[in-house]
Amino acid sequence: MKINKFILMLLAAVTASAILFQACKKEEEPKELTLSALVSGDIDLNSATSPTTVPVEPTIVATFSTNIDAQTANASSITLTQDYDQTKIELDISVSEATITIKPKTTLGTGTLYKLSFSDAIQSTEQKTLSGFERSFTTIGTFAPSGVVAHWNFDGDATDALGKFNPYNDGIVDITYVNSRNENAGKAASFNGTTSIIEIPNGDQLINTNDFTISFWVKAADQGKGHFVMGIGAFFGLQFEMFGGFDGAKFAIQYEMADGSTAAEDMWFPAEATYNETGGWMGWDFAKSIPLDDMISMLKDKWLQVIYTFDGAMKKGTLYYNGEKMKSFDFNLWPEEDIKRTVVGMKYAGQMPDVKNDLAFGFIQSRAGSLWSEEPWGGYNFPDANHFKGLLDDVRVFHKVLTETEIQLMYNSEKP
Repeated sequence: MKINKFILMLLAAVTASAILFQACKKEEEPKELTLSALVSGDIDLNSATSPTTVPVEPTIVATFSTNIDAQTANASSITLTQDYDQTKIELDISVSEATITIKPKTTLGTGTLYKLSFSDAIQSTEQKTLSGFERSFTTIGTFAPSGVVAHWNFDGDATDALGKFNPYNDGIVDITYVNSRNENAGKAASFNGTTSIIEIPNGDQLINTNDFTISFWVKAADQGKGHFVMGIGAFFGLQFEMFGGFDGAKFAIQYEMADGSTAAEDMWFPAEATYNETGGWMGWDFAKSIPLDDMISMLKDKWLQVIYTFDGAMKKGTLYYNGEKMKSFDFNLWPEEDIKRTVVGMKYAGQMPDVKNDLAFGFIQSRAGSLWSEEPWGGYNFPDANHFKGLLDDVRVFHKVLTETEIQLMYNSEKP
């Protein structure tokens, strides 16, 4: 009897030891590497429904079940892709124990779908491999491409949404904010045609670039005179004006040559425009001929999306209205001896006191400049000068050339 009892006690001890051994063994086994959470601020990127309100400058934090081998979390194993054109977004990636923090190096586009991918190259510090996965999200707002340098949405004020190009403290004169072209667009800036102006310092920084795009919405009222919609030192930098009869409009822009000199050139687009195959200038390689009545109807008292791009490497400028190509020129087609064949980009060339390097909305230059100050059509102090009368909204500047796909997507997303 005692022997049996001893044997039973021995078996129980052996069993307990075995269980304890197995438990210790299990505790010592490396944890599987799995995703625990994926967030941008308080937005869950790991939910069943893809979020649509992610900010354009997100900080994305991925938390895992165990510590990450930092060497395996890199630009090859973690990618962020812009869905509409499959562009890879450059990322800053950092690892701290079980978390990976991801920050895009450029501002993302608004209203744009992105795909965030984690590959099976990612491992834990205990050499467990992640099962690769992909999550998608859409940034907040209507569509606009990534890489914007400045954006004035005029939703109740004249500040730059990125905070870099804000007006002078005394640089907003007689501006009101009214309903824009649709509900999603919010407010627009309203200009009275006599005194309204918004002045922003360091406008030259916006146009000193090889590649350039400016996009904006404008609605000009009939006032029996021309409209100086905006300018950075007039043609010493950049200006956009609409003709008094609404029979056309133009940009005048200063360009930089290979030797560092500068010269102005107009992107002039009148009704019934011509190009080099229809009797126009040899450098104009495309122009859509719009009948006068149709041009007036397009420019007068209607919302118009205006986009101008310049490609420094290709030496090519292109104008778009409402998502459609209207006119383009190519400096490579200028006469062989013309220095403009050496264009490398755009460059501000103004000097005080004639003009100042301010960006002005509502006039061709800021009040600090003296260019044309005595001309009744060009001096700010003349109420009958070509002050802009109408509405302006969603002015964006990019230091890159938007593609035709991006331009069409932006128009379709923002149109009235």
